[in-house]
Order: sequence, then structure tokens, then C-alpha cells
Amino acid sequence: MSSHHLAQINIARLRAPIDSPEVAEFMAALDPINALADASDGFVWRFQTEDGNATAVRPYGDDLIIINFSTWESIEALADYVYRSAHTAFLRRRREWFERMSDVAVAMWWVPAGHRPSVEEAVGRLERLRREGPGPDAFTFRVRYSPDGHPLRADARDDCPV
Repeated sequence: MSSHHLAQINIARLRAPIDSPEVAEFMAALDPINALADASDGFVWRFQTEDGNATAVRPYGDDLIIINFSTWESIEALADYVYRSAHTAFLRRRREWFERMSDVAVAMWWVPAGHRPSVEEAVGRLERLRREGPGPDAFTFRVRYSPDGHPLRADARDDCPV
């Protein structure tokens, strides 16, 4: 068992309010896609409210920005879920429901095994990545680090264009 888990946050800005017909298909798929993550090899934990997802949390003060963050046993486990599961079909369709972000929207970092990041911690890591670029404290699939802070070579299969 590893002494560290990979934490990740991703944010997106909806094209329309969460209860609008324009994003209804995405909202209907949220529970099944979250269940897929929960059942994926290497999944550890995901942030959720009593609704079972994180769509009620608005740390950016914008009702159209939604967040998701979770922990995984490894970068590879997260990449398998993101790029090699039924999640990928929804990722390919993201422009139907979400605006193109002008800044980084995904950050990863290592946490001690069992640690559950807070909203503030997750948002802070994304903001750090935006300010400073990739480093041991906040990185991306393309520029990644080991739990001890050493740069890692990205696996080309994890940079799937979708």
C-alpha cells in the first residue's frame, strides 16, 4: 500500500444554469459517471455533498462554475478512468455543456494516504498551478511529479486528445 494518494481537482463553466435544458443531459449522466469513478480500480474518494455530487459548491462565486475533486491510488488509475472508460465519451462531448476555459482547469498533487482535501485546499492547488505552472505541489498529466517531488515522464497514452 502506498503512503501517498493522488488528489485531483477539475473545474468547468457550464454554458447554461445547472437546471436548464441545455445541460440536462450532462446532469442526468452525472450520477452514473460518478458511480463509474467510484467503482474504478484505484479510486479512493471523491468530494460530494448530501446530493451525491459537488455541483452545489461554488467556491468561485460564479453559479456556472462547477468543481469536482477526488483522490486516487495513482496517476495511472486516474488516467485509466479519464481516458479509457465510459467517462471518455462524455469528455469528448464537453463542449456541448461547458464553455472553453481560458486558464488551467485541472490540477493534481500528492497527499498522504487517507487525507481528504478540503474545497479550499483543492481550489488553492489549482490556483497555485495557474500562478506558478507545474511543480511538485500542483501538476498536470503532461508535467507530473512523484510523491517525493521528482519530475516523472508522462506516459504518452495518458495524453489522449479527446
